[in-house]
Amino acid sequence: MSMLSGPALTASRAALSAALADQAVAVNTTDDSLEPGEIQEIDMQAQAEGIRTVFSDPTNFNVKTPGPQTPGDIKRVISFDSVEEFGGALYNNIVPPSQLPQKANYYLFKDGIIPAWEDEANKNGGKWSIQLPKDKNRAHVDKMWLYTMLAAIGETFDPSLTATDPSGSPPNSLITGVIVSTRPQFYRLSIWTRLAPVSDEDKLRERIEGVGRHFKMSVLGFAEGQKLAGPLATEVEFLSHKDSEKKGGKARKIIV
Repeated sequence: MSMLSGPALTASRAALSAALADQAVAVNTTDDSLEPGEIQEIDMQAQAEGIRTVFSDPTNFNVKTPGPQTPGDIKRVISFDSVEEFGGALYNNIVPPSQLPQKANYYLFKDGIIPAWEDEANKNGGKWSIQLPKDKNRAHVDKMWLYTMLAAIGETFDPSLTATDPSGSPPNSLITGVIVSTRPQFYRLSIWTRLAPVSDEDKLRERIEGVGRHFKMSVLGFAEGQKLAGPLATEVEFLSHKDSEKKGGKARKIIV
């Protein structure tokens, strides 16, 4: 059974159905001045109601038990090991982005990684992101976020993972997690990577650009070369976490 009802359940099921036809979540509310990576402690009591763990219902549990509190102020809410667990037991128990309050973030990160620049897995990386006006994208953001999560879970963001090096082993995934943020006038979708190119000649740049193109075209459904920037909107842009801290226009963006 789902704990959702009304518009939230309808939006959630519509996004999930659309994804299936085509082919550990955490939430926090934040002050609008905070960017992803600046985490506040949250109260998840409302989300927890209706969730059955193996301890409360050994036969009909619908999620795994939350793990211990992660470092800092963020708390793990739900963990899972497969797409089946995610789709069957978790997604229908999570309020979709279109129904979230104005200052909220959802985080989906690999086990042991917290969505903070200072985390060991993130400190040398960056993020792809796009900002979309709310009024034009309210009907689409749930499916966009679902596709983003499924790409992260299925590890399809990084095209290099389908190739093998001379040793016969694929490289490690670049993706550490994905985020959706709701603000009064826009949504922001982000993909965090564990590495970032340090120059235009860096061999890593091509691989990073591959992630961005997959995000733009295969996940979000935009055409190659399509211009997206406008009022409250950005292109699909990559910025290293280190460059995000720079002032005065010195940051180097990659745009696809």
